[in-house]
Amino acid sequence: MSKGQIQKIGKAINFMKKFFFSSIVFVTFAGYVLYVRHSTASLVDAITPPGLLNVQSAPTLTNVSSGSSPPPKQTPAPVASTTQPKPKSVSDPTPKPVPAPKPIPAPTPQGQYKNGVYTGNLADAYYGNIQVRVTISGGAIIHVAFLQYPSDRNTSVRINMQAMPHLQQEAIAAQNSKVNIVSGATDSSQAFRQSLAYALAQAKN
Repeated sequence: MSKGQIQKIGKAINFMKKFFFSSIVFVTFAGYVLYVRHSTASLVDAITPPGLLNVQSAPTLTNVSSGSSPPPKQTPAPVASTTQPKPKSVSDPTPKPVPAPKPIPAPTPQGQYKNGVYTGNLADAYYGNIQVRVTISGGAIIHVAFLQYPSDRNTSVRINMQAMPHLQQEAIAAQNSKVNIVSGATDSSQAFRQSLAYALAQAKN
């Protein structure tokens, strides 16, 4: 056998010896522990009086056997409260709210003219006369009509037919006789203003 094999066998034998020795020590120690536990239990049983071990499980003695009921619980006497009641308020009763007076509606402003239909005077427009009639409703001018206008010449008819709608619209917009002069119909515009002013003077409040 080689030297290496011999060394391996020697190590194996040493390991087996150590294992065997350890096993013997373990078995010996385990047997000793079991012996000590058994001896301690026997000693306790020998020195403990019978019935002492069941003291904790014994039922608590009460007065049931004698038939008497347990004493009633005593209710503690009520302690007088030291808190004094709050005095009632002696202040005067709350006055009832006085309703606010209803606001007086402001009077509806009346127009500057009296309702109705008013006719102006004849006003000279150089090639004829102009006369208007004005209608007032709600205190305001709502319509102006031409009762007369220069119409004996074709030129006068053409000029006035163009000027009259403008003059009517100006009077309603301005609510007075101070209308603008229509270009090319100066005489008719001035005569219209004069007749309208006369009619409105009658309608004034």
